Amino acid sequence: MMIHVLPGDAVAEVFASAGLGGEVVVCRECLVDGDVSGETLEDLWDRRANFIELHCDGDPIEYREKVAYELERLLETGPDSEIFLWFEYELFCQVNMWFCLTLLQHTGAKVYRVMPAGLEPDKIWDGFGIMAPDDLLRCFDEHVEITNADIETAVQLWEAFRQRDSERLLRLGEYRSPAFPFLKEVCKAAAEIETRPLQIIKEFIANGQSSIEDVFPAFRKRAGVYGFGDLQVERLLHLALSDPA
Repeated sequence: MMIHVLPGDAVAEVFASAGLGGEVVVCRECLVDGDVSGETLEDLWDRRANFIELHCDGDPIEYREKVAYELERLLETGPDSEIFLWFEYELFCQVNMWFCLTLLQHTGAKVYRVMPAGLEPDKIWDGFGIMAPDDLLRCFDEHVEITNADIETAVQLWEAFRQRDSERLLRLGEYRSPAFPFLKEVCKAAAEIETRPLQIIKEFIANGQSSIEDVFPAFRKRAGVYGFGDLQVERLLHLALSDPA
């Protein structure tokens, strides 16, 4: 059984035209943002549903049906499964991928990484968003295997991120694998996530940029490694404006 794990519905729409076989699991989470604590998977889902309801005007029941249950499909895979993880390079996607690999760690499934191919250096954090179906086929053709060592490292990365263990994140960022390009840059961003993004927003405000229309593209250009969407940047902007110190 072939399963493609796609990073959102927008990519899934383009993927549908690419003609690749297999089932599709859409990762609709944004684990880079908000509470990711919890002793069990059920506890994590509860905390995430609460966060989405409070900060994103989401519905907890819809979260369970469209996000949690969708990702739990990975737990049902086994040694006869081939899982292709379509995740981009920036932190937003990396955290989601670390979590997916944590779900897959005991399944015995064969796992591969599909990465955005052919991006210009200044577009590296843009990912699959600008790609057509033929581009996705090229990316698929260049997939790489995710080894057991890669999965073990991803599990450690997920735990370090959840615990906001900056030193451990920086240490894990030294890990080298064809499946994890730009890991050092991403782990540095993860280690600074509690301070650096907000500081960047405050610097924009100090320079006279205080609207989301101005701040969002500026943040994406300067700190694209985080992969934040407009919701994440807007929340940071509101926080900075309410506490400019």
